[in-house]
Amino acid sequence: QVQLVESGGGLVQAGGSLRLSCVASGSAFSINTMAWYRQTPGNQRELVASIERGGSTLYVDSVKGRFVISRDNVKSTVSLQMDSLKPEDTAVYYCYARSVFYSAPFWGQGTQVTVSS
Repeated sequence: QVQLVESGGGLVQAGGSLRLSCVASGSAFSINTMAWYRQTPGNQRELVASIERGGSTLYVDSVKGRFVISRDNVKSTVSLQMDSLKPEDTAVYYCYARSVFYSAPFWGQGTQVTVSS
């Protein structure tokens, strides 16, 4: 199993920055994909950014140029640097990990990000 613990959410004004972090434990060595998803009430969880073990990244169009995802394979962490935040970025952000050993992905508990206008 893999356990994910997020930190770094909070309240920020539009134009500000936040950094989310997620630490993986358990079978963290088996993780290939790590990502951040977000969800607002009444909506499906959406992919924000993902990063593979080798470093390749993917971003949803709405955050390109503003968010940067990074990971440390030795420390089993993934981070999301969020700059130029907008009110529409307000959501609960979830850390995601996919392991080569397990068919189902793993999720963190979620951290609230609120951007005020």
